[in-house]
Amino acid sequence: MSEVSNYAALVLFSLTIPMFSFVIEPISNAFSRKHEFEADAFAAKHTNADDLVSSLVKLYRDNASTLTPDRLYSAFHDSHPSASIRINHLKETTQ
Repeated sequence: MSEVSNYAALVLFSLTIPMFSFVIEPISNAFSRKHEFEADAFAAKHTNADDLVSSLVKLYRDNASTLTPDRLYSAFHDSHPSASIRINHLKETTQ
């Protein structure tokens, strides 16, 4: 009897995890995007920002990523900012 309830608990747990991750994922992604901006600023400070911009464009093209994704979708699902936002942010910080 105990094994059956353990299996039922595992199934129930597996079914409820997506509800919690739906709330937690955008928060986690926001922190990840913040860290990406900080990493970009560090790289721009210690190297040539124009080279970083061209590298980002090449990276996104080579990975077949869209350069301008939907903002709402990106806010929920992307752990990295879009290339256009990163490039604009780099240009603002280097001026």
